[in-house]
Amino acid sequence: MWVHDIDPVALDLGFIQVHWYGLMYLVGFAAAWWLGTWRANRPGSGWTAQQVSDLIFWGAVGVIIGGRAGYVLFYHFDYFVQKPLWLFHIWEGGMSFHGGLIGVLVVLWIFGRHYRKSFFEMGDFAAPLIPIGLGAGRVGNFIGGELWGRATDLPWGVVFPRAGDGVPRHPSQLYEFVLEGLVLFLVLWWYSSKPRPRMAVSGLFLLLYGSFRFLVELVREPDAHLGFIAFDWLSMGQVLSLPMILAGALLIALAYRRGGVVA
Repeated sequence: MWVHDIDPVALDLGFIQVHWYGLMYLVGFAAAWWLGTWRANRPGSGWTAQQVSDLIFWGAVGVIIGGRAGYVLFYHFDYFVQKPLWLFHIWEGGMSFHGGLIGVLVVLWIFGRHYRKSFFEMGDFAAPLIPIGLGAGRVGNFIGGELWGRATDLPWGVVFPRAGDGVPRHPSQLYEFVLEGLVLFLVLWWYSSKPRPRMAVSGLFLLLYGSFRFLVELVREPDAHLGFIAFDWLSMGQVLSLPMILAGALLIALAYRRGGVVA
C-alpha cells in the first residue's frame, strides 16, 4: 500500500501555477505532431508536414472544446441547466474523452473537406497518433490524485487523500495508461503500417478504446454525483463506450467486406 502524496503542481511562479495535467496535454499534442510528421515524410504517404501541423493544431482545439462540452453535458447536465455559462469555466477543470472525441471527429470532417480527403482517410491517419496523448493524460490524472479506482486489498493499492476515506484503491489511472496509452498505441501503429482496408484503423481504434475503457471502469470508482446509471453496475463511462465498441466492430466488418487494400 502506498499513500499518494505527489504534488500536482509542476511549476509555481506565484502569479500562475503550471499543473502536471496540463503539461501532459502538451506531451500528447507534441507526440502526435512528431509521429504524424514522421509518417507524412514517408514516400507515398499522401500527406505533407504542413497538413499534419494544421491537423494537430485544429485537433487540439477540437479536444479542448469537445472535451469541456462533453464533461459538462455528459457528467454535469443538471448543473449546466441551472448555470449555462459554467460551460466556459475551463479554468475550473473537467474534461471528457468522449466529448473530446466528438470534437476531433468534427475537425476531421471539416479538415477533410478543406484538403479533399475522405473522412476515413483522415481517421485512419489520425487514430494511431492519439493513444500517446491518452496515456499521458492518465498519468496526469494519477499525479493529480483524481479519478481513482474502487477499494482493493491488492498489494499495489494506493491511498488517495482526496478520496477522504484512507482506503487503498486501484490505481485505475495507471491501468488506463497501460491499456489506452501503451497497448492501444502499439497495436494501432503496427496495424496501420500494414496493408489493410480503408476505415479498418478507425474501427480498430473505436473497438479497442471502447473495450479497454469498459473493462477498467469495472474497477474505477464511478462519479460520486452520478453513481451507477444503469442496472446498478454500469457507469457513465461504460455507457458512453458501448457505442464505440459497436461502431468499431461494424466499421471493421464493413471495411473487410468492401475490400480494397490501403498500403
